[in-house]
Amino acid sequence: MTHSNKLFTLIALLFVSLVACAQDGKTGYQFLHIPVSAHSAALGGANVSIVEDDATIMWTNAAMLTNVSDNSIVLGYNSYISSSNLFAAGYTKAIGERGTWALGALMLNYGKMDETNERGEIMGSFSAKDMNFQSSYSYLLSERWSGAITAKVLLSNYANYSSTALGADLALNYFDDARGFSFSMVGRNLGGQIKSLHEDGSKESIPFDLAFGISKDFANAPLRFSLTADDVTNWDDVKFIQHFVLGVDILPSKNTWVALGYNFRRAKEMKVNDKGHWAGFSIGAGLNVKKFKVGVAYGKYHVASSSILINAGYSL
Repeated sequence: MTHSNKLFTLIALLFVSLVACAQDGKTGYQFLHIPVSAHSAALGGANVSIVEDDATIMWTNAAMLTNVSDNSIVLGYNSYISSSNLFAAGYTKAIGERGTWALGALMLNYGKMDETNERGEIMGSFSAKDMNFQSSYSYLLSERWSGAITAKVLLSNYANYSSTALGADLALNYFDDARGFSFSMVGRNLGGQIKSLHEDGSKESIPFDLAFGISKDFANAPLRFSLTADDVTNWDDVKFIQHFVLGVDILPSKNTWVALGYNFRRAKEMKVNDKGHWAGFSIGAGLNVKKFKVGVAYGKYHVASSSILINAGYSL
């Protein structure tokens, strides 16, 4: 199959996924919406189009893994809410001249919870967690186009109850280095549940998300602007503007970045008593020193508290 045919096939699969998954249903595994990449989180929490040598790209748009250094490892931490914490680990490996393979793992640990009977009496405690194990393969389809597929195994464990689901992501990226322009299209979480968490056997869908994004930097200014259209198949009680996320990178040097973002939908959802408390805004910064990379971001993903997200990576 030629590179052009591979590109056409992947685009076709993405649009088929749009038609197949643009439907309502009881959805679980919401932890998949929590940002893992500090840089993407700083740009509003949904960016899919910035092209960087950053292994956390595997969780935003795996098509851009072809730009990541061989033998890169990354660790991540997100202080989500209260005793709930998100942990992440990933590894990338170049395969030939055009391919890149990646392994990633996520765990959202909710901590210890009280176990009670029907009268509200505390009988003990239990732990709860959600996990995602994924493998991605990215391929450089042409000089400017790259594509990727990601396979996921999703596990939930709440006390004596557990569930399993299988999912997949499809991704495309167009990158014109000379013009500093990037365009991406990502379909996340195709698939479904194979083992139910519920005693009656009722199954939940996994949260499909179709996103488009563009990023543009400028030769004469240390700036890069990004616009992302997120969750575009879901229009229930969501206004048009609330699908968009704005982001800007300030790039003082090749080794540093400072990012700001605004997520219109999150700004609405995080309001309490009509007060935003800076909901929707996010900020972060990063530093690359030789083979070592670190990024930190601040954002609000739950009405109960704000979150700090940290990534640390190293190229072996």
